[in-house]
Amino acid sequence: MSASTVRISEASHQMLKELAEQTGQTMMDVLSKALDAYQRKLFFEQMNAGYAELRADPKAWAEHLAEREQWDTTLMDGLDLDERWTEDGRCLTPENGKP
Repeated sequence: MSASTVRISEASHQMLKELAEQTGQTMMDVLSKALDAYQRKLFFEQMNAGYAELRADPKAWAEHLAEREQWDTTLMDGLDLDERWTEDGRCLTPENGKP
């Protein structure tokens, strides 16, 4: 893995060091997880802003809801309601609950 140098404040470095010590992770892992969490936060903020903008336009929102209703009919289309799956992706048979 290639490493780059990024300048951060002394306070941020100390916080990073403390978090690494508390979690038993490397500072690089702590920083990667923090960046991932920040990226997800921004994604959902932008998504929520987009939905707010869509809701502000009554015609566009009505069209969105109508399209959502059309998709709702496909959710269980043709699937066996008794079908169960394991976490590793194996189908359990309804008769004995085994793959």
